[in-house]
Amino acid sequence: MKLIIATITTLVVFTSAAGHAQSCKAAKTCAEAVEMWCEGYSGADRDDDGIPCENVCKSKKRVDALKKEIEACE
Repeated sequence: MKLIIATITTLVVFTSAAGHAQSCKAAKTCAEAVEMWCEGYSGADRDDDGIPCENVCKSKKRVDALKKEIEACE
């Protein structure tokens, strides 16, 4: 049972289509958080304020600037 839980946790937290981590705790920078969010990780902005992973992204202005740089957000 522990192996099954560990495997599921690993799949959910550590992988995505692009091979990036899929959790705000794993995001080291706001750019990484915005990229995950743009690639479909909806859990990045749970309060729906337009700022993903508020542990690394502090302002909507910064997020908007990063979104312009990331093709997946267009």
